[in-house]
Amino acid sequence: MLSLLRRSLIFILVLLGLLPLTGCHAAGMRTKATQGSQLIISTLSDPKTFNYANNQSFPSIFLFAYEGLTRENGITGKIEPALAESWTISEDKQHVVFTLRDGLKWSDGQPLTADDVVFTYRDIVFNPDIPTDAKDSLRIGPNERFPKGAYPTVEKLDDRRVEFFLPEPFAPFLRATAGPDGVMIMPKHALEESLRTKGLDGNLKFISTWNTDTDPAEIIVNGPYKLESYKAGQRLVLQRNPYYWQKDAQGHPLPYVDRIIWQFIENTDTQLIRFRSGELDMMGDARPLRPEYYSLLKREERRGKFQIYNGGPWSGVLYLTFNLNQARNKDGQPIVNPVKLRWFSNLAFRQAIAHAINRPKINTNIFRGLGIIQNSPVSVQSPYFLKPEQGLKVYDYDPAKAKELLLGAGFQYNAQQQLVDADGNRVRFTLVTNSGNKVREAIGAQIKEDLSKIGILVDFTPLNFNVLIEKTSNSRDWDAHIIGFTGGIDPHGAANLWLSTGASHSFNLSQQPGQPPIQGWQPYGFEQEIDRLMIAGARELDETKRQQIYADYQRVVQENLPVIFLVNDRALMAARNTVQGIQYSGLPSWGLWNIPEIRVEN
Repeated sequence: MLSLLRRSLIFILVLLGLLPLTGCHAAGMRTKATQGSQLIISTLSDPKTFNYANNQSFPSIFLFAYEGLTRENGITGKIEPALAESWTISEDKQHVVFTLRDGLKWSDGQPLTADDVVFTYRDIVFNPDIPTDAKDSLRIGPNERFPKGAYPTVEKLDDRRVEFFLPEPFAPFLRATAGPDGVMIMPKHALEESLRTKGLDGNLKFISTWNTDTDPAEIIVNGPYKLESYKAGQRLVLQRNPYYWQKDAQGHPLPYVDRIIWQFIENTDTQLIRFRSGELDMMGDARPLRPEYYSLLKREERRGKFQIYNGGPWSGVLYLTFNLNQARNKDGQPIVNPVKLRWFSNLAFRQAIAHAINRPKINTNIFRGLGIIQNSPVSVQSPYFLKPEQGLKVYDYDPAKAKELLLGAGFQYNAQQQLVDADGNRVRFTLVTNSGNKVREAIGAQIKEDLSKIGILVDFTPLNFNVLIEKTSNSRDWDAHIIGFTGGIDPHGAANLWLSTGASHSFNLSQQPGQPPIQGWQPYGFEQEIDRLMIAGARELDETKRQQIYADYQRVVQENLPVIFLVNDRALMAARNTVQGIQYSGLPSWGLWNIPEIRVEN
């Protein structure tokens, strides 16, 4: 009897061990009723908006549903035609004429013309009352002017041609017109009216148009996919846009895949279970795989009938930052607790924190040695990336140095070896990051432990991603946070993070359009220097000089530490063998940057 029981137990355990690879969950999704091919992928949280101008999160529907005049090739980093088939640049570099493809249409069948391009740039992006991140990558010159002069910012020449007038040469201009990180073209016929009227809050109705409570069928797009249905907390279903412009070499219309099911799974462990079960076709397409997942899945490639893609270092950055905002809210209350602000705004304090964080341990224990310790705001793939041996300051793990810096800045230790400031206040702050991202949760837990070794108490609290973005981008109600930011070839692509007026400049967020007023905001001296260098780099066309400008920019960032860089991901993605046409690298911010060319073979 005991032998029989043991054999039964072993049999059950074997079944449980095989369960993740049997595809039981997939059966519920891949029904015979589904017509055509479909791709099932996932992300951690629901979209925050269906309105491109309001988007501040990644990934988003705009990766699937919209395009710009140009696009960035995810393998080469070069700018290629998209909605515009060609462009010409004047000899003085201040006039750029784009020619749209012939016969472009919106997903409702209406023509997409130069009127839509002018509307997008002039009425949305260059509109000071619209809080879109896209405007930050197009601020030109020392006064952060948008393209302007004694003529329109952008002018329609005919139905297929538009001309941009730049007040001065602007090196990043073409890249700023490229999706998915640049300006996406929006439909004038659907949105123009919302820009003519204001709501009860005093803001243009456009700002509250196409929120996630909008019927997906009302969302008009120009990209390869349009919205079919949305169930909050569950999934977004997209279907191929029959009016999408792109065709393959044989003249077949793209995209190849008929439907995309984008599941919202707030826990990466659950995503892993569903991928192994066969319910998901891909994992790591939006954010790289966790290193321990890579080790597990690599052993299962053949049996699980999937492939692991290694794209090298990921092009973004992961960092910790403190709230340095000196302003007051509309009621006159300090945005940051004045006691904490004195700590956070003290350079020696930030340097001590940087030395106290054991980044090699993060890489070894959390990234399994696959990560890249980051010291720069510029992506490692960029030709402007500055290495430590070229004069970039680094903060190696050194708790003794951290304590020395703190004592030199007037902090001290009490009888319990707790760090207190000169007034006897215990040094304690809250650290937040997005919940469900197990890598960031693990990093936050280690930082809490690391800082306890120098007497600092950290209250680590993971939050829902949309709640986190609300705090960092609107209410400003936070002490410190860990977050990632997408990267790329040109440093100016991160202008909305690094310009002091940028919408993603969370560590000292200025007044933004549509937000309650704040009082007494001002940039720090190092922020003004970063502004100067970012503007100089954008206006300089000589590559050698641009290299020097962006080298100086990286030095200023590291010497002043508005953010503390942590460890970068390696670009790792898993995809079933049935998914074909993948072109994966660590350069683009999204593994499916060529989504129209992806196939799913049954």
